[in-house]
Amino acid sequence: MERSARFYDAALGALGLRRAAQMPENEGTQGIGYGDAYPIFWIDVFHPHSVRQHVAFAATSEREVDAFHALAVASGGTDNGPPGLRGGGHPPGYYAAFVFDPDGNNIEVVFRGA
Repeated sequence: MERSARFYDAALGALGLRRAAQMPENEGTQGIGYGDAYPIFWIDVFHPHSVRQHVAFAATSEREVDAFHALAVASGGTDNGPPGLRGGGHPPGYYAAFVFDPDGNNIEVVFRGA
């Protein structure tokens, strides 16, 4: 949890998300909810970590996508697609970056233009 929390604190912080809720560490249970006023995304010990997920977050600018990618990689993530415009069936103006989190989940951040 600590490794993942460090990653998400930095990576989601680039999008203006922070720890909005945290479950106590009693009897091995723990979870952290990220959001603004309330959690919109959780990391926890309840879900199997062997299942690889794809999660996408919306950014408000290309600069947020760039910042997310840089902070995510610097915080233990692995590049899975640097920031840039995507073709191959994506709509025009689809600017995204992809990073594997410390557990191997594919985290995407996308800005779709103004």
